[in-house]
Amino acid sequence: MPAGDSAGEAGLAPRLMRRIRITLAYDGGPFHGWQVQPGLATIQGTLEEIVSGMEGKPVHVAGSGRTDAGVHALGQVAAFSIENPIPLANLRRAVNRLLPPAIRVCSAEEVDAAFHPRFDAKAKTYEYRMAREEICSPFDWPFVHHYPYPLEEDRMARLAGVFEGEHDFSAFAASDDRDAEGHSKVRTIFSSVLTRDQDRLIYRVRGSGFLKHMVRNLVGTLIEAGRGNIGDTGFPLESGATSPAKGLVLVGVEY
Repeated sequence: MPAGDSAGEAGLAPRLMRRIRITLAYDGGPFHGWQVQPGLATIQGTLEEIVSGMEGKPVHVAGSGRTDAGVHALGQVAAFSIENPIPLANLRRAVNRLLPPAIRVCSAEEVDAAFHPRFDAKAKTYEYRMAREEICSPFDWPFVHHYPYPLEEDRMARLAGVFEGEHDFSAFAASDDRDAEGHSKVRTIFSSVLTRDQDRLIYRVRGSGFLKHMVRNLVGTLIEAGRGNIGDTGFPLESGATSPAKGLVLVGVEY
């Protein structure tokens, strides 16, 4: 066989598939949540459009979870598989050039082909931020729940600790399209702490996983306790009102 033919065949060798894990930060305000929705701007949809364009064919971007419309992230984790051989640093820069300023890829790395950001996650941490001052700065407004009304904060802090441990959180979950699959709504909360930081109440919760609207409903329950409507001992059987999405941030995901 002529040497040229051999070289030609080598040049046609298929490129290897790469599994890429990225960590994202985003302002969830301009988006209708993580999950793709026809005709609406979403985090997943925006990423898939960009990565698919770079790959030249459709690419699915899986996330560690489906943040609600208006929820923010400091450390959302996502992954996708591509054949494009672009170096990781160049990939991160290229995607960030094409993304809107409200979404940033903070890091990118190659991982095992079987890695899944949702199913492999061991724990997630969320923060909910409440502004307690009378006047909320317009620069803070998009990222906090402004609640200047009287609250018994000590009672709220005691109730936060009650959420720790393994519980059935069905009462704190909004209806979900996955409910028909019959999955358990038992989750383990490793830590649940409410603290005061100057004019902010910060609720920080770390758990094995979270149901739809679960953290926002936990915060709503804490607020009801602060208003004196719910006790601060014993696991609550009913949830308070769902708190606004804009106060919630996905801080990080552990593997």
